[in-house]
Amino acid sequence: MTNGTFKDNPELIARLRDENTCREAFAEVIATYSEPLYWQIRRMVQSHDDANDLLQNTFLKAWQSIDLFRGEAKLSTWLHKIAINESITFLAKERKRLNISIDDEESMLINTIEADEYIDGDELKLKLRKAIATLPEKQRLVFNMKYFDEMKYEEMSEILGTSVGALKASYHIAVKKIEQYFSEND
Repeated sequence: MTNGTFKDNPELIARLRDENTCREAFAEVIATYSEPLYWQIRRMVQSHDDANDLLQNTFLKAWQSIDLFRGEAKLSTWLHKIAINESITFLAKERKRLNISIDDEESMLINTIEADEYIDGDELKLKLRKAIATLPEKQRLVFNMKYFDEMKYEEMSEILGTSVGALKASYHIAVKKIEQYFSEND
């Protein structure tokens, strides 16, 4: 299911705001958004276990700050923003923990992809994952959101705080780099 298929449910949001129904409503939020958020996180961090941990952190942060959700953005946008921030923070901590420069992150991600026991052995999928791993973090994020989540540029703009034009340019550059990776690694 793609992110673009989610529409805010005003009744669910009202139940989230009511202390008598908020736990039950939040369980619905988890059931609805777990899979798309998991895959968004997974495509950034590559590891199944790390993605699961970050998904839990995302829902924990959302639960702890549900009273701050004012409904100015869609619930899905708010949740994706939390998930992306959790992923970016995690990647920065991992670079620091492993003493890896941002330039060496590509090889770290590729090693994680190659060691991944949860992904089937489809060579084309593996090659695409490796190509995406060569992109700078922001381009990787934009590519994943557009290509896999089929997210509209306007929603990406809300989540990332970047102009639609800049996102389109970033996606275009990412596609060119992936095409180049494929042509060089045939």
